[in-house]
Amino acid sequence: MAKILVIEDEELVRANIAELLDAEEHAVVTAENGFLGALWAQEHLPDLIICDVMMPELSGYEVLATLSENPDTAMIPFIFLTAMADKSEIRQGMTSGADDYLTKPFSRAELLEAVNTRLAKREIVHRQYNREYQRAEQLQEKISKIQTSTEVKEHVIEQLQQDLKKSIPKLSLAIQMLSKLEPGARRDCCLQILKEACTDEISLLNQIPDAQAVLTPESSALFRELETVDSRV
Repeated sequence: MAKILVIEDEELVRANIAELLDAEEHAVVTAENGFLGALWAQEHLPDLIICDVMMPELSGYEVLATLSENPDTAMIPFIFLTAMADKSEIRQGMTSGADDYLTKPFSRAELLEAVNTRLAKREIVHRQYNREYQRAEQLQEKISKIQTSTEVKEHVIEQLQQDLKKSIPKLSLAIQMLSKLEPGARRDCCLQILKEACTDEISLLNQIPDAQAVLTPESSALFRELETVDSRV
């Protein structure tokens, strides 16, 4: 069941169209002039609009132009009705953005064929839009995850750099002092503690991508120095 707006100033024609569409179980709303029809369309967003060309207040062309300026109503299928069979009128209607054109008087079969064709095409467009919208949402979700991951990585590396800047000088001083101590159990114990602490930091660095960028030349040299000192124990 579709929600269809019929804009027609001739009461008999308007009622006849509404009756035919109602028999097909569509929800039909009617408007007696272009102004009221345009207002209702923008507020309720029908699935399809059937609109007479020549009307008071606003003509069918003006109704279509008004709705085309609104992103919410611009894609609603629009069928023109006219009592004029002049080809120039049909051309003007189609070039102005109408989806179809019915010349009065028209048969029930002609009306329903036009309505069903436009609703079917609308459904296809609607499904395509939903698929593209879902793809866009999935892409945005992936982008958000990547951005979050990058931000977390940068934060961790930045924090690690700060921690290393604080810990490396202390470790360097401790090693220099301990290397001057006479060999013995106390010296060996302190050096072992320092080695384990540095090993833990190296292990942490190796778990982070691009960890080599974090290891400054000074810190790399210090770790090599630690291995040298430890080998002399």
